[in-house]
Amino acid sequence: MKGKIYGYMRVSSIDQNEDRQRRALLRLVPAENLFMDKQSGKDFERPQYKRMVRRLRAGDLLYISSIDRLGRNYREILEQWRVLTKEKSADVCVLDMPLLDTRRGKDLMGAFIADLVLQILSFVAQKERENIRTRQAQGIAAAKARGVRFGRPPAPLPENFPLVYARWQAGELTGVAAAREAGMSNSSFRYRAVLYEMQKNEGGKGK
Repeated sequence: MKGKIYGYMRVSSIDQNEDRQRRALLRLVPAENLFMDKQSGKDFERPQYKRMVRRLRAGDLLYISSIDRLGRNYREILEQWRVLTKEKSADVCVLDMPLLDTRRGKDLMGAFIADLVLQILSFVAQKERENIRTRQAQGIAAAKARGVRFGRPPAPLPENFPLVYARWQAGELTGVAAAREAGMSNSSFRYRAVLYEMQKNEGGKGK
């Protein structure tokens, strides 16, 4: 009896290749058997992947777009490949690497070549991710050195903030009263007051 065909795709919340992956897989996989996890880089919980693995049976075929869909690092990719091909006895086909297709070379030599290619590609995939993170960290450090600021810019100050701040500094208003007049929470007012004071001091030094 012929096994079922499945597809799996994992994309980040900002992945630009989601549609391309989906189209490629849907040419080979029934829509109801396509599983997808969307997540951030920090989150590697994969409920849809786990659900799909539970459904896999011996003789089923799984398509993935690339080998790094299986894990975050070299060890995890190899472990998931072992689970799929050895524990589940399913076939796996990696679309962007035709050599990684367990339907081919069922003899000992074919299995050896596939495992060797898998280990090389898993290592390369991990090193590339590490290199990307290193380049990103270097780029951020260089940008900070040039004075580039990251993160969401603070909201504009209320028009009456300078006056309210001056009255608060002079002791005419309590912090709670000043925050209320500025239309801000007490913690926000005190935080922005610190930033405002720093900006004033920096401006004074530049004169």
